[in-house]
Amino acid sequence: MSENLLKGKVGIITGALDENSIAWKTALKVKEQGGKFVLTNAPIAMRMGAIKELAEECNTIVIGADATVVEDIEKLYAEAKEFLGADFDFLLHSIGMSPNIRKGRAYGDLNYDWAMKSYDVSAISFHKMMQVAEKMDVMKDWGSIVGLSYIAAQRIFPFYTDMADAKALLESIARGYGYRFGKLKKVRVNTISQSPTKTTAGTGIGGFDSFYNFAEALSPLGNASADACADYIVSLFSDLTRMVTMQNLFHDGGYSFTGISEEIMDKFKDL
Repeated sequence: MSENLLKGKVGIITGALDENSIAWKTALKVKEQGGKFVLTNAPIAMRMGAIKELAEECNTIVIGADATVVEDIEKLYAEAKEFLGADFDFLLHSIGMSPNIRKGRAYGDLNYDWAMKSYDVSAISFHKMMQVAEKMDVMKDWGSIVGLSYIAAQRIFPFYTDMADAKALLESIARGYGYRFGKLKKVRVNTISQSPTKTTAGTGIGGFDSFYNFAEALSPLGNASADACADYIVSLFSDLTRMVTMQNLFHDGGYSFTGISEEIMDKFKDL
């Protein structure tokens, strides 16, 4: 149901690959709440996904951009501002990729060139998007910028390897730029640490199904869905959260603060 939480607000949503992605669901929720936006993704991801179908459904356009390339971000912002007719109220950074994970390299056997690519795509691109936004002065006062993180930034999940480091860097950048952008223009910057979610990216990680079921059994509310995460992102884009900034916000059904559950204990009581 629409409450028009984002009526009159405009922005950019990155990373919508297919209907399972959080960014895709966020686009639909933003439209439902009265917001307007431009979609963007890297050219290779645009060829893999169905983002143009989403653009048609949302009455918008897709602008291809590599978020690791400053010139691409500058072009994205210029074209998006022309299309939307205004500076931006919100930006969603939903970008992550690890060649080491894709190719099955263990944490003790990282290809360092690939690791640097992981950090650039998954974290430093967040800084680049905000630095370009500052230099081009395209964020409105009291705007909102959100990045997607994961609890592996704080705790060890062996299968997450160099992406855990990337997420820790992402959260640090959110704090650093959250302070800077807050002082400059009252723009708030936050990250959301989401439950394991059955997206194309998530299910590509080895052992995902087992861990998804474990998190479901541990969390008192169960795993948070991609739809629920999209709702949370909308709340952070809205004026209802104007004083929330520099935070890593756990959206995981209580997983992050649960030591053990009865369901997990039952699995071990007869061992």
